[in-house]
Amino acid sequence: MKNAKSSPLFFILLVGVLTGAYLIASQNAGAASTDPENPKTLTREELERQVQEKAKELENINQQLEATQQSLKNTQKERLGLQRELGTLGQNINQLNLNIKADEITIQKLGLEIDSLNYDLRDIGDSVVDKQGAISQILKELQKADATHGNLLFIFLKNKSLADGVFEAQALSDLQAKLTFDIKSLRELHEEYNRKIQLAGEKRNTIDFHQRNLKNRKVIVEDQKQERESVLKETKSKESVFEQQVNDLRKLQQQIADEVEGISAILRTKIDPSTLPSPRPGVLAIPVSGKDESAVTQDYGATAFAQYGYRGKRHNGVDIGAALGTPVVAAEEGTVIAVGNQDTYCYRGAYGRFIVIEHNNNLTTLYGHLSRQIVSKGDTVKRGDVIGYVGRTGYATGPHLHFTVFAKPTFYMGPSKSCGPMPLGGDLNPSVYL
Repeated sequence: MKNAKSSPLFFILLVGVLTGAYLIASQNAGAASTDPENPKTLTREELERQVQEKAKELENINQQLEATQQSLKNTQKERLGLQRELGTLGQNINQLNLNIKADEITIQKLGLEIDSLNYDLRDIGDSVVDKQGAISQILKELQKADATHGNLLFIFLKNKSLADGVFEAQALSDLQAKLTFDIKSLRELHEEYNRKIQLAGEKRNTIDFHQRNLKNRKVIVEDQKQERESVLKETKSKESVFEQQVNDLRKLQQQIADEVEGISAILRTKIDPSTLPSPRPGVLAIPVSGKDESAVTQDYGATAFAQYGYRGKRHNGVDIGAALGTPVVAAEEGTVIAVGNQDTYCYRGAYGRFIVIEHNNNLTTLYGHLSRQIVSKGDTVKRGDVIGYVGRTGYATGPHLHFTVFAKPTFYMGPSKSCGPMPLGGDLNPSVYL
């Protein structure tokens, strides 16, 4: 008779059970931060009710944000003047505060959802323990049967009747089938546990995203308040003073546009198309979080606005409309080669706060009119990393991202006559790569 410990079936089943148990234990160890065994202060039902309440609060905030966005659009239709400028700044602050509140509620909601997942993890852990106990018992019975009865022929020979032999063989077969089923169930529990752990991890990452947004948006709010105070101080609340400032600014903007377009026209002739990626969607990601191509408010080239808005009558990138404080992301992995604020040289004259990233695909991208930058020169970024936030610094009539794509060999940071270090290069149509 064959010893049970030398049985191939026994070892295969034992290894399968131990492996499954080890993997479950490993996941438990790796998920310590979820603390599935820690008693909750809220029941499952209470958690679910609070999650639903937070979802309703978010819906209400989003409705207010839509109303504020529409109000901003209506304000932009008004005649350019001091009251319009002050109204825009006030609405931007209100919109930012609503987004801050949305971040806070989202963080709370995700925390509650993670607590609810901890209940699921604890239940799965309890089921694993039960299933392992059942499997252990079956293994003991199979090992005992193997040691006592040996093979199938021996079972039939030792029984007094054929019926008794068939019954005992069927019982052994049922045990083996039950073992197979329980091992399969244990594997499924392990997979479900992994899914819950992954989901909890994704929710934590989203919490981190909103916490960063929350921190940066609070800074942007203070910047907007300071800007509003500065406008009031410089104009002394007089419409005539503001109008004179606007007229002077338009002259400056035209001078800068002439200078940049003159250099850009020459650099465009230096572009070698054979060194560039072939035009196709997806070469670059849409650089504004949560937006797609439909968010483009001004295209590249000789647009209608460019015909009267720019002396050179062309737009060297695309504008993507979004609320002040919306995250701006890297369009592709690369290295940050420039971070600047042209408003310190020519207030409202050019790109304002900007970032330039050099990519491995022979393209260089520029992100302009930002309200805040959160990367530095020399940083490496991955596609989709948050690098800054939408603003209306520089020559911008409203909050949006100005996105320019340059042929990398033609790009450089050069001096300008009236606006400090200027991003210059042979520009390409971003739409063929987005």
